Amino acid sequence: MKGEPEAYTQLMSQYRGMALAVAYNRLGDTFWAEDVVQEAFTEAFGNLSKLEDSEAFPGWFKVIVERQCYRWLRRKQHTMIPVQGLEHVFHEEDQSHNPEEQAVQNEMHRTLRDSIAILPSSMRIAVELFYLDGYSLKEISDFLGVKVPALKKRLFDARSKLKRSMPVRDLVSVFSDLYEGGKGLLHIMNGDHAANRLRESGIEGDILVWRELYTFGPVAKNMGDVKERKNRASVLERELGIPQKEYLQIEELERKLHSFQQYKEIVLWFEYDLYDQTMLSYLLHYFKGQALQNTKLNLLCIDSYPEIEHFRGLGQLTSTQIERLSGSWHVIDTDELQAGAQFWEAYTSSDIRHHLDYLQADTSALPFANAAFKAHLSRLPSVSNGLGVIEQTTLETIKAGVERPYPLFQEVGNKLHILGMGDLEYWAHLKRMTEGPYALLQLTGATIFPNFRQHDEKFGDAVLSLTELGIQVLSGEADWALLKQDEFWIGGLHNERGEQAKWRWNPASETVNEIEST
Repeated sequence: MKGEPEAYTQLMSQYRGMALAVAYNRLGDTFWAEDVVQEAFTEAFGNLSKLEDSEAFPGWFKVIVERQCYRWLRRKQHTMIPVQGLEHVFHEEDQSHNPEEQAVQNEMHRTLRDSIAILPSSMRIAVELFYLDGYSLKEISDFLGVKVPALKKRLFDARSKLKRSMPVRDLVSVFSDLYEGGKGLLHIMNGDHAANRLRESGIEGDILVWRELYTFGPVAKNMGDVKERKNRASVLERELGIPQKEYLQIEELERKLHSFQQYKEIVLWFEYDLYDQTMLSYLLHYFKGQALQNTKLNLLCIDSYPEIEHFRGLGQLTSTQIERLSGSWHVIDTDELQAGAQFWEAYTSSDIRHHLDYLQADTSALPFANAAFKAHLSRLPSVSNGLGVIEQTTLETIKAGVERPYPLFQEVGNKLHILGMGDLEYWAHLKRMTEGPYALLQLTGATIFPNFRQHDEKFGDAVLSLTELGIQVLSGEADWALLKQDEFWIGGLHNERGEQAKWRWNPASETVNEIEST
């Protein structure tokens, strides 16, 4: 920020709404607030050269706004007056409403306006900036100097107070109806259990459960390609037991996704792990290529929840806990769309260079992406013994005494929670480790591993033990990938049967090394 006119315009566009909210909170008058904010911008522009750190601008400018408010009050010899209305944040009424609808809207406006006005000032300004002005939690945090978790708590407390004064269940839908003309809302998320909790929470909107497993089997940049889809369906049937006809129902999900423009607002609900980050990146890649028109995209992506000690996913939450997340999503910006597309294109690439380039890219727009992508590459055979992180952790856990399948899955899943691996996928990995002349494990007490179509009741009581080769590989005396040379996929990277794995993961440097052919 050097004082150029275009910089002034950008700053005014970005911070005017926040400044007005702060000024109005101090002065209680729309017109006074407008004048004060204009004076504050004038003062800020005149002193930009004194600001050494541009990232400190939000808090610095807030101080200027508040100082201008105090000056204005001294000049006018006024004290703070009660809030008399929030009409400045309302859109014009839709004149197409019939008189009855208009009367209901007016009454709801009045009730909401009066209810917001009596909130404590810290809650009131958070509600105005987040719900009415549409700022993200990060933007509000920077401007007010309040940490994001504290803002979430203020919004939750504000919603609780407003519910007691308004006869509605889903307060977020009220904001949507009043200020955005009544939007159809679509929630896209992973997992039927979490979707059921969302339905029970009373949060308004349709729900689309995205049933895919991009962490297993072949994937491609264009998952809608007929040839790619049929190839994937064939592999998933062979490895996971998912009937091709069942998998190809993904086309119905795609059709629903393609009709997204019938909704005026979409919320993507996802988590931090690789399983979810691949789904999120696929959807962001898709939406980046679409004309969104009047549809607003939102994102809720978390890696923790206050009441959950070891957070693994939204499926852990009760309907009440899900409801508390209502409205804590933020509007997806172009940087996030671009970052999602970048993740997906790298993840599905058959060229290792694209994967390596992504590790060095700026992924800050999606805070969980880099860790998830490293977890993705850690599934490659390692430089030390040819085991991927799943096989390595499994052998270590069995050696430590966890020998039965279900406790083993739980233990490995907890250690590798960054993968977000489900049981169906894990049983396929275990099965691969017990097969062929280079088996690492022996299964005793059962004859088959569970998959989508079959289950052996004896499986839960079965015992897994390391073979002699498993012991040698775990100690670094043998290289499993060099011996086995079977077919597998790691994202878009495909190792064909009989081919030596050329690329190896180096856990120490968290990068990939090339192995010379022998």
